[in-house]
Amino acid sequence: MSRRKKSHQQHGTPNRPRFWGRHAVAAALDNPERKVLRAWATRETAGLMQFPDDVSVTLADVADLGRLVPHDAPHQGVVIEVEPLEESWLDDALTRAPEKAVLLVLDQVTDPHNVGAILRSAAAFGVIAIVTQDRHSPPESGVVARAASGALERVPWVRVVNLARALEQVGAAGFWRIGLAGDAETDLRNAFGPPRIALVLGAEGSGLRHNTREHCDALARLPISDAIESLNVSNAAAVALYAASVA
Repeated sequence: MSRRKKSHQQHGTPNRPRFWGRHAVAAALDNPERKVLRAWATRETAGLMQFPDDVSVTLADVADLGRLVPHDAPHQGVVIEVEPLEESWLDDALTRAPEKAVLLVLDQVTDPHNVGAILRSAAAFGVIAIVTQDRHSPPESGVVARAASGALERVPWVRVVNLARALEQVGAAGFWRIGLAGDAETDLRNAFGPPRIALVLGAEGSGLRHNTREHCDALARLPISDAIESLNVSNAAAVALYAASVA
């Protein structure tokens, strides 16, 4: 076994990810849909967490916990190993959507820090779900959970095989699909239409793919200063969600 593979397994796998940090761990423990397999904690932090009776908790010192997570990860004295959540389905999210709703669609946004931060903003603004392409998005992981600060447990994450087909389904459900693009002529504030909105964001650098643009009802840009070319995708998502909330 190579050292790289061993290190990856030591820090968790896609089928058994490890979460760390008190917010991410507490949210996972509070989620009845989340299966927690194992836990490690300092004696002090263990006393603050509500571990289920059937979860084995190993008391460990700070140095030992540091070896269970990627280098310099801020574990805050607690690490858990979990099963990924059950798959969420687009049909379910669309069926449950209220008359006024916001959906987030991510076109090949692969950075786990960005996806986690987007989940956090999605929870803050009451987004009904985020939609990503299965093969071009990160798996559940400690990095995603930490950046999401608990929102990974609260916002449905729908993974689809074909994003264009998913956007067709979203449109058929009455959502006005707005793709964020820096070269668009319309400001976002002028692009809103029906009360059901799907905000579509692309990866940094490459942006929205052509086929994704073709499946949007409108393309819009954020009204940012010429002093900077673009925003980080997670920051752009937060700004767009605020604009949608006051539209």
